[in-house]
Amino acid sequence: MRQAYIGIAILLVVGLLNAGLFLALSHLASVRRPTKVKASAYESGIDPLGDTRDRFSVKFYMVAILFIVFDIETIFFFPWASIFRELGLPGLIAMSVFVLVLGVGLAYEWKKGALEWE
Repeated sequence: MRQAYIGIAILLVVGLLNAGLFLALSHLASVRRPTKVKASAYESGIDPLGDTRDRFSVKFYMVAILFIVFDIETIFFFPWASIFRELGLPGLIAMSVFVLVLGVGLAYEWKKGALEWE
């Protein structure tokens, strides 16, 4: 059973060594000339405004959650679509319930005005 995971372990070790090697090489090859301008915060080319601890609107988080929900829905659709014929009617019913639950969530957020951006 362990032999099945040897390839994954080797790939993981090689990937970590590769990342570490490139980080070390970039650290050794870089030239450091710190200035006040380089050390300042950067926000799209303009000086930072306000405090970093300002509160965000709840609508921002609602849109973020909505994005995550529909992103996950998309992730579930691809494997389901690839074996759709093998799943048959039970698979169609399960995915229909899944989409219905997400539709109810979308309707709730729409009703609450989370999709209205001011």
